[in-house]
Amino acid sequence: MVVFDLNITIESTNRKPILVDLIFNNSVESAPLIIFCHGYKGFKDWGAWPLLCESLAKSGFSVLKFNFSHNGGTSNQPIDFPDLEAFGNNNYTKELEDLERVISWSEKNHANHPNINPLEITLLGHSRGGGIATLKAAEDTRVKNVITLAGVSDFKSRLVFSLKELEKWKETGVRFVENSRTKQQMPHYYQFYKDFIANESRLTIQTAVKKLKIPFLIIHGDADTSVSINEALALHKWSLSGQLVIINGANHVFGSSHPWKLSNAPPYFHQIHNEIINFINN
Repeated sequence: MVVFDLNITIESTNRKPILVDLIFNNSVESAPLIIFCHGYKGFKDWGAWPLLCESLAKSGFSVLKFNFSHNGGTSNQPIDFPDLEAFGNNNYTKELEDLERVISWSEKNHANHPNINPLEITLLGHSRGGGIATLKAAEDTRVKNVITLAGVSDFKSRLVFSLKELEKWKETGVRFVENSRTKQQMPHYYQFYKDFIANESRLTIQTAVKKLKIPFLIIHGDADTSVSINEALALHKWSLSGQLVIINGANHVFGSSHPWKLSNAPPYFHQIHNEIINFINN
């Protein structure tokens, strides 16, 4: 039977809490652990991701999905973005630190959760979360596999579009991006740019991919208008151990949307599920 242990809080001194869901099959002891990283303007419960995680648990894996600490959600309201101040203070290094905290938490709490095996970790990331998962996989020997879903291949090109825009961002201290679904004006404080420049070598995905010595699965839809399929092709080109799966007709979220009100996942998710299972088992 699949068990859902939801909204566990990972606390840390002087850091915002991280909300975690554990989904596992209680008939399978020490199951390989898949850690799911959501994307930009995302959260662990977005769309049909929970159904994908449940299907992976049914197939004998343990799954941990979480909200990045500064994604804009709160412990009381983990869906959507009530804390735009936190969102504005997010950056890539914070997300890498969050993923470090999640991995370490899974190790320390193994005794309380014997159904998960923190020695067999696969990182699974969507979009920006795919980039974070790839960076972490390249620097952390605890990670045994990495999988991206519509993963990005570069962070720097997403920061600014022109020198004039950069100067305005520095002058005002903030730039806004509208959330097309919630209509919120979501802030990015200038610290985001400063943090990237200070840590650029660590945050360059191409460098990380070339360092990867573990199995790497790249899944991308050929109808993705948010992250071009060319980024998947670049990831595959740079990788020594990469496998590329192109899903015909799939968009950036593989046919999902939020809120997802159906009991079944989008059809593309069945292929994603099978590709993940075959990749890890092989």
